[in-house]
Amino acid sequence: MYDFIVVGAGPAGSRFARAAAERDHGVLVLESGAIGEPLACSGHVSLDVWAFVPETARERLHQNDIYGARFHLGGADSRAYPFYKETVVSNAIDRVGLDRTLAECARDAGAEVREQHTVTAVTEGSDRATVTANGPDGTEQFAAKVVCGADGPRSKVRSQVGLPEPDELLHGVLGFEPTPDSQDFVDVHLTVPGFFAWRIPRGEAGAEYGLAVSPGDDAPARFEALVEDYGVDIERRCSGAIPIGPPDRTVSERTFLLGDAAGQTKPFTGGGILYGMRAADVAARVLDPDRRSTLYRYEHAWRDELARDQRLGRLIRAGYSLPKPVQRAGMAAFAGEIGVHMDRPSTLFSVDQLRAMAPWR
Repeated sequence: MYDFIVVGAGPAGSRFARAAAERDHGVLVLESGAIGEPLACSGHVSLDVWAFVPETARERLHQNDIYGARFHLGGADSRAYPFYKETVVSNAIDRVGLDRTLAECARDAGAEVREQHTVTAVTEGSDRATVTANGPDGTEQFAAKVVCGADGPRSKVRSQVGLPEPDELLHGVLGFEPTPDSQDFVDVHLTVPGFFAWRIPRGEAGAEYGLAVSPGDDAPARFEALVEDYGVDIERRCSGAIPIGPPDRTVSERTFLLGDAAGQTKPFTGGGILYGMRAADVAARVLDPDRRSTLYRYEHAWRDELARDQRLGRLIRAGYSLPKPVQRAGMAAFAGEIGVHMDRPSTLFSVDQLRAMAPWR
C-alpha cells in the first residue's frame, strides 16, 4: 500500500509527489494521458517558477522575457495603457515541457509515475483508500493511506468523494500563431464580460491568443473575433475549464484536493501554476499519511498561504466590470512603472509599488 496516490501529473500534483517522496513517503502518480497533453493552459508565469525546477531546465523551458502589459479597453488598435518594470517581470515558457520536467523531478525523488492511467473510481475505507484506473493492461486497483486529487478543474477524484466544486468554472480558449514574436509586453483586453482576452509573445514559439468567459457565453465566437481583430491565422487551439474560487471543503476522510481541483488559482487571471505548487509544498509539509487529522491541518494551512492574495485577486477582477469611463480614468492615472508582483496582489501595498506611484517618479 502506498502512502499517497496522486491523481494528475500537472504542476501541483508532480510538485507534491516530489516533495512527499523526498520525505521518504511511498508515492504513486497516475496520469490519464501523456504528461503535459493535451495542452489546456497558458505558459505565461512569474519568475518564481524557476525556484521549482532544476537550473539545468531553465534554458530549455524559457521562451521569452516579458517586461510588462499593455491594457486595452477595446481591440488591437485601441489605446494602450502600459504597466511595466525596468527589469523582467515574467517569462513565457514551454508549458508542456514544464509538466514533463516537474514529473521527472518527482520520478528522480523516488515517486512512481504512470501515464495512460485513467482513474474511474475512488473509495474511502477505515484503513485505506482504493483507486481504480483503466491502464494499458486493463483495469487496475491501487491502495493508499491518502489520495491527492490533482486532476484539474473537472476533478474525478472530487466528484467520487463528494467534495464540492469551485465557485466558478470559466470556459477558456487558447490558440497559437507560429510566427516568431519576441516583443516584451503582453496585451490584455478588457473586452470580455467579467474577464479578459490576451496576447502573449512567446519568442521563437510564436504568439499565444486566448480568453475566458462565463458559462453560457460564446467562447469560440469571441475567440474568432479576437484573432480576426489581430489579423492572424491560428495554427492550433485548445480549450478547457478555469476554476475561480475555492470550494468550501477540499478534504474528506482520506482525500485532499490540490491545484485546479481545489480552486487554488488567481481570481484575476485564472492562472494556477504557482498557487498550486505553493499549496503542494504546504501539503507535503503538514500531511502525515498515518494521521488522518493532518488532512484538516492542510485545509487550514493552504488557505492561510493563499487566502490574502486570492481575496485581493477577487477585488482586482471586480475592476474588469467597472464602467468604461471609470476604467479609463484609472488606467490613465496609474499607467507607467509598477512595483507589483504578478502572482501576489498583496504587493499592491508594498514599498516598491508606493515608490512607483510617487508623483516624483
